[in-house]
This record gives sequence, structure tokens and C-alpha cells, in this order.
Amino acid sequence: MSEHDKDMKMDTMVVHAGQRPEETTGAVMPPIFTASTYSQVSPGVHKGFDYSRAQNPTRYALERMVARLEGSTIAENIDPSCGGFAFSSGMAATCTALDLISAGSHVIAMDDLYGGTTRLLRQVRQPTQNLDLSFIDLSKPDAIKSAMRPDTALVWLETPTNPTLKLADIKAIADAAHAVNPKCLVAVDNTFATPINQRPLTLGADLVVHSLTKYMNGHSDVIGGVIATNRADLAERIRFIQKSAGAVLGPFDSYLALRGIKTLGLRVARHNESGLRVAKYLETHDSVERVVYVGLASHPHHALAKRQMVGPNGGGTGMITFFIKGGLDAARTFLENVRIFALAESLGGVESLIEHPAIMTHASISAEMRAELGITDSLIRLSVGIENCDDLIADLDGAFAAVNKSLGVRAG
Repeated sequence: MSEHDKDMKMDTMVVHAGQRPEETTGAVMPPIFTASTYSQVSPGVHKGFDYSRAQNPTRYALERMVARLEGSTIAENIDPSCGGFAFSSGMAATCTALDLISAGSHVIAMDDLYGGTTRLLRQVRQPTQNLDLSFIDLSKPDAIKSAMRPDTALVWLETPTNPTLKLADIKAIADAAHAVNPKCLVAVDNTFATPINQRPLTLGADLVVHSLTKYMNGHSDVIGGVIATNRADLAERIRFIQKSAGAVLGPFDSYLALRGIKTLGLRVARHNESGLRVAKYLETHDSVERVVYVGLASHPHHALAKRQMVGPNGGGTGMITFFIKGGLDAARTFLENVRIFALAESLGGVESLIEHPAIMTHASISAEMRAELGITDSLIRLSVGIENCDDLIADLDGAFAAVNKSLGVRAG
């Protein structure tokens, strides 16, 4: 059905994009092909598969799906996975994107990134690849213009960012970067938004990267990553790196991730709906200092969110950051007293998760940088799942009550 993907609405694409019944049996779900190698009728003559590090039918099905969801129009006869590439983790996908640029390259990165991405850039690739790094607050409209250089090779965005949920204008940044250096790659980590809420390739980005582990798979049972591109030249280079470096996603995890994506439209609609409702609840709570949620009018980039994130129920995602009154002691008590929200790293699953970035996901970032970014000890990050929203709010209510009790605050 891939030739008809462009005519499908998103809720249909998540079920059918890049897919077709298996040729031998007619199975409607791509089977799990665990073979490591494939027979050839003559040396170098085969059916498109010779070794599973290079090609795997189950992985191809997942890769085509993500590529189509992200808006790639690369035909399958040009690239067998239509510009999609699945890796053993989100960080493996990020490493592959960095492998597209030469040693010593200038890289502009959003200042607020997933802690693992910052660690990779600063502590691994800066010393080993000699990258010239500029961490810039790209949520500021003109920041890209002053940061770009004629030799800038890569601009790396997260929008919304992790965990402070800042937004960057993808189209404006891509246009500005390409105007200074047409060869500069603009890459967007779209993990928080998903293609349901935001499609960076259609806004001028060259690469989209996901941690499949999060919303795309959605069930907290797969570690994986993916890159999608709409440029055939980049697809050719990524395929060579993927085959050469070998950090591919296995067939069983590819199957699970593809199965998870089949419900992505339904899940994200629920995440968006409940995320907005929980954010509004938090915004009126006496124990909360401040709420950051892109779907709230109080978000400083709300106008951009309405223009750029166009998913169901406002497109705000299920990601909420809030600052609890009472500092670290209050945050710790709150986190110890939730019952439905699981205190765990990661996000985007069907279950609701809660975490403390300063101690958990962003602990590898220096205290000075955390302070500069606003990742304080009172900051709590929520990933709102698909449970009944009344139950989620009641769970948060109970945790706030425990905080008030511990601090000696009288209810009412």
C-alpha cells in the first residue's frame, strides 16, 4: 500500500503505511524473520536479502512505517525502507546521525536536551570526534542566525525539549541554517511529539530521530531508535553506516515496535487529552509553584505550539513539567507517595510515569548547567499515560496531601 500512503489520513497510516500482506502466506502482520542469513541462487544473486545486519524483512516493515509517518516520499525502489532506519537504541540512532558529519565539525545543539544526548555530545563525541559544540537556546527566534557559521555541519533540535518543554520553530531554524550553509544538516529529535503531533521533515528538517522506546512503541518493553529522512542521498549514506556499524534493531523488537505503532493514533489522542486536563489541574493547585505544558496558554511558546504541533486534542503531548513548592524535601515526599504513577525513568508508555530529572534522567549534567536550564530540585516531570484521568488526578491529590502532612500544612 506504500504508493497510496500519501492519500491516507494519519489514523489510517499508523495501521497501514509502508505495509502489505506477507507474500507467501498473506499474513496481515509482518512475520518475525529471525534468519541471520539468506540463501543465494548464484553468487551475489538473491531476493534482496543476504545478511540480516544489512537487510531484514521485519525491520524493513517498521522502518517503512516510520518513514511514511514522518512524511518521507522516498520510493521503495529507491530505498528499500523508504528512508527509515531502525537501531538498537535511541542513542545508537543519534550516534549514526553524528556519523554523517566529519571530525572537527561545528555543531549547534539546543541547550536543553535529553541528558544522554548531552552526555554523548560533550563526553564522547567532543573528545573522540573533535566536535566544535555550541549549545544555544534555540527557542529564541533569532538565536540560530547569530550562531550559524558557513562551516556549521549540523543543527540538533529537541522540540519540545526534555525536561523544560521549550519549543523551537523548526521551519524558521531549518530555513536560516540552510540559507547560511545549504549542506548543513538539521536534525530534530521528535520523541516527545511523535509524528502524530509534529512532522519535522515537512517543515524543512533533513533528519528526524526517535527513541522508539518511548511513544512510538508505547508499551515500555522495547529499547530502540529510528532515523527518518526525505533525502535519498542521506538515506544512502545512513544505510551504509547502519550496515557498517551494525547497531541494528533485532527482528523481535522490530515486530513489537511495529505492533505498538498500530495504536499510536489512539494512544497519542488520549495522552494529549489527559495531559491537558492534568496540566490544568496542576496549574490551579496551591502546592504547585509553576506548570510548564505546551498546551496551556501560560506556556511562553504556546502560539508556536498551536502552529507547529497540530495533533488531536491540541497536540500538547502527555509530557508535563511542574515545580512543587517546598523544594527537594517536598519533591521527594511527593514522588514516594504516588500509587498509579510509577517512579521511573523513560516516558511515552501506556502507563503513567513520574520522575525527578535532577536526580534521575539529567543527573549526568553538571549542577551548574542544570541551574542555568532551570532544572531545579523542585522540578518534577510527568508522562501522562492512558489510564482513567480521574484516577490519575486522584493519585496526584493523594501525593500532594502527603506532602502537606509532612510539611505541617493544614488542608483546606
